[in-house]
Amino acid sequence: MNRAKRNKLKDQIFMVWGLGSTLLALLLLVLFIGDILVDGIMRIDWDFLTSLPSRKPEKAGIWTAMMGSIWILGLTAVIAFPIGAAAGIYLEEYGKKSRFANILEINISNLAGVPSIIYGLLGLEIFVRIMNLGASVLAGSLTLSLLILPIIIVATRESIKAVPSTIKEASFAMGATKWQTIWHQTLPASIGGILTGVILALSRAVGETAPLIVIGALAYVPFAPQSPMDEFSVLPMQIFNWISRPQHGFITNAAAAIIILLVITFVMNGIAVYFRNRWQKNINL
Repeated sequence: MNRAKRNKLKDQIFMVWGLGSTLLALLLLVLFIGDILVDGIMRIDWDFLTSLPSRKPEKAGIWTAMMGSIWILGLTAVIAFPIGAAAGIYLEEYGKKSRFANILEINISNLAGVPSIIYGLLGLEIFVRIMNLGASVLAGSLTLSLLILPIIIVATRESIKAVPSTIKEASFAMGATKWQTIWHQTLPASIGGILTGVILALSRAVGETAPLIVIGALAYVPFAPQSPMDEFSVLPMQIFNWISRPQHGFITNAAAAIIILLVITFVMNGIAVYFRNRWQKNINL
């Protein structure tokens, strides 16, 4: 067998291996989601969505955890989006190329892969102990903002890089300043990619449990948070709490709560795909 035939055989083996791996992953995903749907879909009703936690599984609901997740998600978006987008714009448009800038870029990219429990320890020391915010919604949101900031910064920079340089050059040729070019040309052309990164980052945040457990978020809260300084629980923690109970009714409740969390995640990912496709169309025009 000559070299060309060996390379062709390697290509075919890799293709079969990749296809088999993909089908196996999809099969496991279908089995997992199917099992969750069978266990929990019949438990979802209006009472389940609007009831408070209870010791009796048939009376327990996800109202407090769902409202806690909404508070955490909203505040995290309000805190992380402007800071992350501004940092990405500065690094891409104003930052000078130097050894320090290269080190900074590498560290920001590496921070996106740091385990979330590390951010939880950081949030516990800074927001809970030093700033004395306690186990509040605000402390949880600030901690999750730290978690997703690197993702938003990287997404912002990549989106700005994808804008054709001819757009900026045409703007400068018309006498626009740097900020006018960024505000009126670069950001409108890259906003789809930036929003996609933000939504995907928030999708990760809404499923996080470890950093919130570390800062002291409660697994059982008998009331929905009314302000950023209230104590809270979130859907992943509620699911964890129910899964650890011996009664079968709580297992059914956990499956139903997982379905609600999956729906929220799929909707957010769907919105991200919509913005990405719309942004790509604008870039290709």
